[in-house]
Amino acid sequence: MENINWSLAAPLIVLQLILIITALISLSRQEQTNGPKWAWALIILFITTIGPILYFVIGRKND
Repeated sequence: MENINWSLAAPLIVLQLILIITALISLSRQEQTNGPKWAWALIILFITTIGPILYFVIGRKND
């Protein structure tokens, strides 16, 4: 097994977690989204990095 350079990986993991948490908080506060909320929650959780970005770009409904 290869050694993981944690000094490079740790900041990326922290940024990913912050992005996921921010997207989930935003999703819980939104009354309406483009599409069902449960689907956005799955996309945010299981499509790393791209999922939260997709939610912020096309998932939020701006009135």
